[in-house]
Amino acid sequence: MKAAKILTVVLALVMAGMATSASAHGPRVRLGVNIGGPVWGAGWGPGWYSPYYSPYYYPPQVIVVPPPQPQVYIEQAQEPAPTAGQQYWYFCKSAQGYYPYVKECPDGWQKVLPQPEK
Repeated sequence: MKAAKILTVVLALVMAGMATSASAHGPRVRLGVNIGGPVWGAGWGPGWYSPYYSPYYYPPQVIVVPPPQPQVYIEQAQEPAPTAGQQYWYFCKSAQGYYPYVKECPDGWQKVLPQPEK
C-alpha cells in the first residue's frame, strides 16, 4: 500500500512537470529519472547537463515586417491663374498689325482674343 502511494505521488509530479513544459514561453519545470550509476571521467557524459544549461534548443523567434508601401502622389489639375478680366489684343485691319507694333489705327481697333503662336 505504501508503494502505491509513492508511485501515485511520483506520477503526479511527472505529469505536473509535463503540463508546465507545454507552455512555449512560460516557466519550465523538468523532472527526470536517471537509471545507472555515476560516470567518472573528463567532462559531462550523455544524459548529464548543467542545471543552468538546457539541452533543448529553442530557435529564435522570427519577426517578419512587411516593407512599407510606396508613397502615392496624386497630381491635381492646375487651375488657370485668375485674371482681373479678359485681356484682349488689339488689331488694326488697315495696317494689318497689332498694338503696340502699330501705334495708330485710322479705322479703329478690333478686340481679338490672344492665340498662341503655331
